[in-house]
Amino acid sequence: MTVKHLSLDYNKVSERGTFSPGDILSGRVTVDTSKETKVQCLLVKAKGKAKVTWQDQEGEATGTHSDKKKYFYFEHIILQDKKKGDGSEIIRPGRNVYPFTFVIPNIDMPSSYKGKWGTITYSLMAKLTQSIWLVHKTKTEVPFLTKSEFPFASKSDMIIIGLKEQQYATRISFYGSSKVTMNVTSEKMGVKQGDAVGISVEILNDTTHVVTPKFYLCEKQTFVAQSKRIVHTNESLFSSGDAVPAESTLTITKVLSIPPQLHPTFFNCCMMKLEYRLKVTLDIPLARDSEIKLPLVILLGSPKPHQQKPKRSIWFRKLPG
Repeated sequence: MTVKHLSLDYNKVSERGTFSPGDILSGRVTVDTSKETKVQCLLVKAKGKAKVTWQDQEGEATGTHSDKKKYFYFEHIILQDKKKGDGSEIIRPGRNVYPFTFVIPNIDMPSSYKGKWGTITYSLMAKLTQSIWLVHKTKTEVPFLTKSEFPFASKSDMIIIGLKEQQYATRISFYGSSKVTMNVTSEKMGVKQGDAVGISVEILNDTTHVVTPKFYLCEKQTFVAQSKRIVHTNESLFSSGDAVPAESTLTITKVLSIPPQLHPTFFNCCMMKLEYRLKVTLDIPLARDSEIKLPLVILLGSPKPHQQKPKRSIWFRKLPG
């Protein structure tokens, strides 16, 4: 084993450490050898791809659904023996550094993403072949960020208009001959990672029971392969509101902070998409339809060198009705 170490690294081009369409992806492959080494080939590959796969039960058989899409593939040969296989290329003993450069295509591509049944990955791989039995490989993922400010616009142009507008919904839940009316208003539909959104809930409780609102963040991942579709949902409790006494009316205002690590909403991948909702529920005994869901678009946040608290100055227009 004359090759002691094979490594691969790249140069950052942004404050985030991410790459985007049109960027130059450059770096170096480092090979450490104990003595003069003959090789057949040394190359580096750059690849961007999306892949979806899942299994489900179809009668007594288990069906597998999968699909993939290649956004780009480049291969740069650093060393290759002239006689194609006799190992005539020589790597000197010690540390050898070989630079490489790729230009990422300037086309619309989704950001890196890892979901329940699908991934969008961008990667570099170096491969050193000494013989058919002796091959060295090293691989690293490259964080990629779409250039699109709204990576859902191609599917939902009208959604952009409402990003800064208030969202409003009403739900009436019946409990016997009584009812509870819930009016929910969110400050806006579009919120950046790490920022906050204000929610106002007006509850008209005509029942003889105490009701308490709860606030949830709902995530929906959708995957498509071979004309089949599968959905993975997840929800987390944001907060609980004040209890509303029987036969009373109360307006509750909450400021909900969006976790900075949440992946932004996206639709610009043909095999998967990511959506969010704000959900408000009332724990009314034996009552149905006691929840409201409002659309929420999570936008890419600005990189912050120091952690900052979300702004708390939230204003609402008067609720209708």
